[in-house]
Amino acid sequence: MRAMRYLAALGVAGAALGAGAVSVAAPVGPGAASATHSVVLTGRDNGRTLTVRSGDVVEVRLTGERGPGTTFTWSAPASSAAAVLKRTAAGTTPTGGAAARFVAAGRGTAAVTAQRTCHASPGHLCPHVVLPWRATVRAL
Repeated sequence: MRAMRYLAALGVAGAALGAGAVSVAAPVGPGAASATHSVVLTGRDNGRTLTVRSGDVVEVRLTGERGPGTTFTWSAPASSAAAVLKRTAAGTTPTGGAAARFVAAGRGTAAVTAQRTCHASPGHLCPHVVLPWRATVRAL
């Protein structure tokens, strides 16, 4: 239940995790040059490097996968450098999805990472493989 509150705070519904490709909100109106941007990263963005400015928001939405007797679940995305990219919300769903919201807090480079692992139901087996996900964020 706590995870669902985190996702609600992110504005992410469980079914929406991982839906869509990267999107960048463009500033609109007077003073738009100083407006913050929002970037959404999904599983397809593994290995991507992006540049953001102070105050910009980076959201990560990863989709879990259920099969007969197995669930492939993502860990909550984490930042390698909170002084550069501060995580403000994070959570996971019962279906294996995970999401997090980060704010560019300072200059530098941070890696955003998560891992996907398999969880088997009784009587089923999982491969012992951990699938890493990573994006590099450069903050100006």
